[in-house]
Amino acid sequence: MTNPIADPGHGHSPAAWTAVVIMLLGLAVGTTAFFLDVPVVVWVGVAITVIGAIAGVVLAKAGYGAKGPKYQPKAH
Repeated sequence: MTNPIADPGHGHSPAAWTAVVIMLLGLAVGTTAFFLDVPVVVWVGVAITVIGAIAGVVLAKAGYGAKGPKYQPKAH
């Protein structure tokens, strides 16, 4: 008999969701600015995307990641 593979969590945590939402906002801003040919705002979008990644790491280290002590999984 084999053991079932443990569920890795798939990033369903406040840290992951916050990072993804901020990064999507940055990509939307950057893509729109690229389309409108506004290079300064493209770089603002890049900065927002990087800030989103950093926010995810900071929140995960603060305990809001999938295995953090402040994370409370919800029933599916």
